[in-house]
Amino acid sequence: MKKVRGMIAVLGTAVLMAGAVGCGGGSKESSAAESMSVAIETKAAASTAEESAAETTAAAAKTTAAETTAGETTVAETTAASSSGITLEPQLLLEKDGIKITAQEWVTDEFWGNGIKLLVENDTDKKVSVSTNALIVNNYMVTDTFVADVAAGKKTNEVMYLDSDELEAAGVDNIGQIEIYFCAYDSESYDTLWDADVVTLQTSAYAQMDMTADEEKEGLELFNEAGIRVVGMAVDENSYWGKSILFYIENTSDKNVYVSVEDLSINGYMIEPYYSQMLYAGKKAVSAMDLLQNDLDANNIKSIDEVELKFQVYDAVTFDDIVVSDPISFATE
Repeated sequence: MKKVRGMIAVLGTAVLMAGAVGCGGGSKESSAAESMSVAIETKAAASTAEESAAETTAAAAKTTAAETTAGETTVAETTAASSSGITLEPQLLLEKDGIKITAQEWVTDEFWGNGIKLLVENDTDKKVSVSTNALIVNNYMVTDTFVADVAAGKKTNEVMYLDSDELEAAGVDNIGQIEIYFCAYDSESYDTLWDADVVTLQTSAYAQMDMTADEEKEGLELFNEAGIRVVGMAVDENSYWGKSILFYIENTSDKNVYVSVEDLSINGYMIEPYYSQMLYAGKKAVSAMDLLQNDLDANNIKSIDEVELKFQVYDAVTFDDIVVSDPISFATE
């Protein structure tokens, strides 16, 4: 049995609850996220009244804090942007079928973190939603919930925030390169209007950006086949949903793929895994497999000691299996 040492994470995990539901390139990922969300919400409903009350109180506190600072957002963003040390030149990113997207400036918000202020203009005769199929920072895939709804003939200023928790887990401090795959869909029917090719931006920190070598990632290599490498990095005993296992994944193949987990057991008990990571060719990711507290409690699991699972890798376009691993066992201490 393999062993993973020093696996204590500082990363808080969350499940993606929003996405480009109408964009073609993101449809599979969105479906997986939606199915995962439904399952989590269903099981979460069985939580105790005490847990629900605690979550409600925490949510209310966060909402109150957000409302308190809402009127100061512009000032905070402007001040933080100038003090972060990173700047971005205004530039036209995309002009396609009546939709025009312009990057205006780099902003940093105390609550949301770093982001790019975008001007989205809609010169069509219908309401259009602009989102993304993928967002990649310093070669790392990161979660993005950007959606800009723009009525016919109108324009809007929106900020595309970069997930700070995921970047921290990946060891990214200096953001130098951002790759964005924009898409657009009809706001009423959700039909895809177009999926754009990659748009690449370079910030003032490009020359100093973090590009941590793969071999420097701490952890245990669990899987390495068909150009997909998975490293077990850490166990988070206090994640949002219960507990989680953090993976570093890299894709050196020439295909865009999804990596998921099946036949998961924790300490000998079967547990439903909530994990699906999309990886573009040549890209990397640090992401968490969430384990629901209800599932752990039902099996009297107090800590993550022994893990067994299979990794499934499948083509992001055809959805055909590329490889399904044999059972992989490892210990966390």
